[in-house]
Amino acid sequence: MSQSPYPSWQPWQGRGAPQPWGGPGGPQQGGPPMLASHADRERTVDVLRAGYAEGRLDQQELERRVARAYQARTVADLSLLVADLPQGPVPQTAVVQQHVPMAPATFLPRQKTNDKAIGSMVCGVLCLATGGVTGIPAVVLGHMARAEIRRTGEQGDGLAVAGLVLGWLSTAGWAAFLFLLIMFGVASG
Repeated sequence: MSQSPYPSWQPWQGRGAPQPWGGPGGPQQGGPPMLASHADRERTVDVLRAGYAEGRLDQQELERRVARAYQARTVADLSLLVADLPQGPVPQTAVVQQHVPMAPATFLPRQKTNDKAIGSMVCGVLCLATGGVTGIPAVVLGHMARAEIRRTGEQGDGLAVAGLVLGWLSTAGWAAFLFLLIMFGVASG
């Protein structure tokens, strides 16, 4: 008979172990035993595998305990299989990252949106209502706003780009319309 590296009092070795149902080796503890569910067995196997991964069990002992876990009838039987193991992963003593909470956003200064970018966007949107008159101011304000935003780090680059696009579209549209009008005038006479 091979000598086990574990003491003989350990319950999974079966000799002299307290039996939760009140059989030989120990009295029943507080009422009828609770039957184990499949989920209880899987949790026990997970704890056993974690113990193996941490080097607390060897392969043979893991296999023996897993087999007993799947054969266990009660929750008490399962708890005996993992009584000498931590019930979850052991915290590592390596580098621990400390969580530093950020200050609430109310204490952080909000960056200002560039006024010229806002003006460029407004002029670009008004191009349709003004018949394209605000197209050139939208382009000029958009270029000025982008230069200031690059220099100061203000917000509003998207507004400036939108104003530029609308301004250029309006200007190009009017230029094309005037070109076609002149060509039609020259062709007709």
